[in-house]
Amino acid sequence: MTKYAPPPASPASHRDEKFRALAAMGAGDFAHINGSLEEHFTGVHDMLVEWGARPVLCDAGLFHAAYGTAHFADAMLTLDKRALVADIIGAEAEAIVYRYCSCDRATVWPRIGTAAPLPFDDRFTGETILMPLEELKEFCELTAANELQIAAGDPGFREQHREGFTSLFSRMRPWLSEPGNRFARSLFDIGQ
Repeated sequence: MTKYAPPPASPASHRDEKFRALAAMGAGDFAHINGSLEEHFTGVHDMLVEWGARPVLCDAGLFHAAYGTAHFADAMLTLDKRALVADIIGAEAEAIVYRYCSCDRATVWPRIGTAAPLPFDDRFTGETILMPLEELKEFCELTAANELQIAAGDPGFREQHREGFTSLFSRMRPWLSEPGNRFARSLFDIGQ
């Protein structure tokens, strides 16, 4: 069994500044499956850094579920705070956060691997867009980092969701980074 060990803390002061803003918004006050939401957000960020994701995606990882998700209804922030998040992490990273939070997982996840561009249902607006390939890659990488960060720290969660995640990560394989694919394989015994 592989356990995720985050890399040493980044010396970059810009990550620390963003982390302080996240903490000030109360992320530490929200319970999450493996501790606090703050711990989960920083774990996802650090995993993306370790995987070599571009800095914008890493910044999105630090706030990735700020508006809640289809499976995590407790939103740290309401959608009217999008400009505030953009001021902290940048407009491009905030757009990734919005897209991640807006995902209607019940309809989008089963479609991954069946079409690119991906028909993407926005649970906030009810609209369906066609997600371009580059956006799909980053969406898959962020989704994998989120779910794998939880699964690495909670064997019960991993076993409960083994079948679904084995299928999801297998279908995501073409769009995940090699480190993301490797970690998914190690946790869920996914074949090459």
